[in-house]
Amino acid sequence: MLADLRLEALGAGQGRGAAKRVGRGIGSGHGKTSCKGHKGQKARSGGVKGPAFEGGQLPMHRRLPKRGFTNAAFRQRWQEINVDQLVLFAQGAVVTPEELSAHGLIRDANTPVRVLGRGECAPGLEVQAHTFSGAARRKIEGAGGRANVIGAAEA
Repeated sequence: MLADLRLEALGAGQGRGAAKRVGRGIGSGHGKTSCKGHKGQKARSGGVKGPAFEGGQLPMHRRLPKRGFTNAAFRQRWQEINVDQLVLFAQGAVVTPEELSAHGLIRDANTPVRVLGRGECAPGLEVQAHTFSGAARRKIEGAGGRANVIGAAEA
């Protein structure tokens, strides 16, 4: 039993079948009040209130003070690429964000690029990016290449 509980072994669910047709006469068993009982707020059209409705009392999301600040709109966004994706380039090639964009490895050449260290690097590449992980830098330089940071002051 437990051997069958794998994500790849799951299939589609059974589904609900046809929609319940209510209000179609007493012979259907769902006629007259359409399975809603007699009167009351839940028997009316639009009578189901949302999860935040508290019966008219001021809801919790309006009672609590709104404070603080989020920097989410100004956070730094990166386009990530792993060193094993650089196999498209010939030995000795200069890999820039424009080249990565032309090969379809990143979406936009103007958004900063971060190189990560998954996999093995192609030999002898000069990779130019805005930042490198430690593993990526070691793999690029270990394969005889260079990892140049764009925008860093030249030493």
